[in-house]
Amino acid sequence: MKEQKLLKILGNKDVLALAFGAMIGWGWVVTTGLWITEAGSLGAILAFMIGGTMVVFVGLTYAELASSVPLAGGELYYSFKAMGRLASFITTWAIILGYVSVVAFEAVALPTVFEYLIPTYSKGYLYTISGWDVTITWAGVGILGSILIAWINYRGIKFSTAVNFIFTLLIILAGIMLITGSTVSGNVQTMQPFFENGVTGLLIVVIMTPFMFVGFDVIPQAAEEINLPQRRIGQLLILSVILAVIWYIAIIFGVSHMLSPSEMAESNLVTADAVVKAFNGSQFMGNLLVLGGIGGILTSWIGFYVGGSRAIYALAKAGMLPKSLGELHPKYNTPHKAILLIGVLSTFAPLLGRPALEWLVDAGGLGLVVAWLMVAISFIILRKKSPLMVRPFKLKGGTSIGWIATVMAIGIAILYMPGMPSALIWPYEWLIILVWSLLGVVFYKISMSKYGKDETDQFMNQELRKVVKYEKNDK
Repeated sequence: MKEQKLLKILGNKDVLALAFGAMIGWGWVVTTGLWITEAGSLGAILAFMIGGTMVVFVGLTYAELASSVPLAGGELYYSFKAMGRLASFITTWAIILGYVSVVAFEAVALPTVFEYLIPTYSKGYLYTISGWDVTITWAGVGILGSILIAWINYRGIKFSTAVNFIFTLLIILAGIMLITGSTVSGNVQTMQPFFENGVTGLLIVVIMTPFMFVGFDVIPQAAEEINLPQRRIGQLLILSVILAVIWYIAIIFGVSHMLSPSEMAESNLVTADAVVKAFNGSQFMGNLLVLGGIGGILTSWIGFYVGGSRAIYALAKAGMLPKSLGELHPKYNTPHKAILLIGVLSTFAPLLGRPALEWLVDAGGLGLVVAWLMVAISFIILRKKSPLMVRPFKLKGGTSIGWIATVMAIGIAILYMPGMPSALIWPYEWLIILVWSLLGVVFYKISMSKYGKDETDQFMNQELRKVVKYEKNDK
């Protein structure tokens, strides 16, 4: 029987919409007010410049490696070639935490949208978590949305990217409406205070930025499904990062230019209320922006199902997770069991209530920074270990960009640690990290004892030999 493979069908617009749509998501609608409240208008912009700068440097290392090693599960292979099996598992398991956190975040964010469109829909009290009342209808909206997105991804990459492209256009239109409306109708005076809570406020927002920028790394996960020259993979990856940095800064400016701090404090959804005010109290325009926000939820949801399921698929094929998770659907050519696993995890997220939004942002952000750090280190090692590896998107300056990305990733990772003003919250956020780490240890140990380390190493080296080219024999 012929071996099933992922379908190689994604073009320029599919790849760009997949990454940009994944990075933008819903965060710009639901948490912009939090950024401005914590750090001030210019403080929030500065925080995103700092976080965006790190992501650009990390993205550059990704761009070179993704064009050189176009395999599904990107990080798994870069870190394996550079540092070996255990490092590759840690890297990929960390990025999966980030992806699953985003998918769960969107399942919690969806019912939050309905509170703006239908303020009285939340009925049927269940229990209270961290001061938040969870109801049947509120959780039900998130659960139904999670099932729908899982089904879209189950049906195949062609179907999911077509849906993703349409909703990405919807996001862009909503963002343009906010930015142009606030620029014309807003006032610089409303942006005061420009800085809030000093360095602490700035750092609190900085640690949120990795979660908001995650999405460019979906491109390497889908590398085997991209039907483009290898150099173009790197180019599109960097373009998507730059567009996302511009987007977030523009949204922060638009909201702070339109709403004063007191108006933000009274608002449940500052981006929508900013548009309402910009267009002379038009609730219709606010609802249009919320629909764009729903588009953002769906694009991010779809993108991270693609990224997360491909990362799980790659680990399973290598024998570092149960191999059944590496099977492709006989009709749709999707890693359907990996998709269903993510679906189960995200479907339970709305039962944690709205406080889970911040927990998922922070805990998932640490997982992402760890993975990005490992990729930056892999970049440095491979420049020295495999200097003759063909790099279609080769960066100038040797290992300097890798070192900058490494130092910045370490710096931001430290901000999550106990004792820092922006440290993860105990027990909720640290519990997510600890449980995920323990699950990783258990899965790795069981898989290694069942499939064998030698078999895993042999498979990984065989896959690398299929795609990695050298200018001449690399000694």
